[in-house]
Amino acid sequence: MADDVRWPMTARFLPPIVTGEEIAGRTDIVFCDVRWYLDRTPGRNKYNEGHIPGSIFVDLDEHLATLPRKSEGRHPIPAAASFAASLGSLGVSHEDPVVAYDDSGGMSAGRLVWMLRVLGHDAALLDGGLQGWTGDLETVPQVRDAVDHPIREWPPELFVDADAAAMAGDDPAQVLIDARSPDRFAGENEPVDPKAGHIPGAINLPFTQNLSPDSFFESPEQLRQRFENAGCTAGPATVMYCGSGVSACNNLLAFEHAGLGKARLYAGSWSQWSNSEDRPVETS
Repeated sequence: MADDVRWPMTARFLPPIVTGEEIAGRTDIVFCDVRWYLDRTPGRNKYNEGHIPGSIFVDLDEHLATLPRKSEGRHPIPAAASFAASLGSLGVSHEDPVVAYDDSGGMSAGRLVWMLRVLGHDAALLDGGLQGWTGDLETVPQVRDAVDHPIREWPPELFVDADAAAMAGDDPAQVLIDARSPDRFAGENEPVDPKAGHIPGAINLPFTQNLSPDSFFESPEQLRQRFENAGCTAGPATVMYCGSGVSACNNLLAFEHAGLGKARLYAGSWSQWSNSEDRPVETS
């Protein structure tokens, strides 16, 4: 973990990524446990075995996505009204600062944080996740009273569809980033989707490389250098995708944490692209 204090905690809103030390003593934060696993291990079971005191469990499939469809991908973004209803049922008001975590480097928790932040909600990813938490854990599930949560529409300028993703891969003025592992990107392995490979023109920047060997995020300066080395510039000229629009959110938060602003998400990602017969596939 970097020794420098990366963000002034006197700021009104949380930065995209925070350490436990940076939020120590705050009693207004709602901790959200968003553990989810590609092998379908139930995240709720892991939550029940031990979680940060006071944290609630957020189910990625139930709360952060709508029903999977081949034409939309494995984790389509839910309708704004559905997401607001989910947050309300979880007891999270629009005024509640949220800090989310998992035990996989922010792979799944990043989805909740990014969704909240693009709606103007104060939210951050816990650096180091559960492994970086130095306090005690509890096993008693937490349930908050339901609240009314306002419906806030998704900002269309931060999302792209398959056609726009294809254009980003072909346009020298844009950069298309694939957050999956190198073997999936290269088409050497594909555990869940019908085709192996990547969108033509994409660059592979696995989200795991945002982390140092101790599983904490690299410094904003190091993250910025990584993205700039890939040809990224600040702002929406960069498009991120992954398998189903989940781990790409980790890259999106790292991009913002690096001071590069908000890039765009291709939410359908490879799970949508690979189910289309007329979409080209590249391997390398």
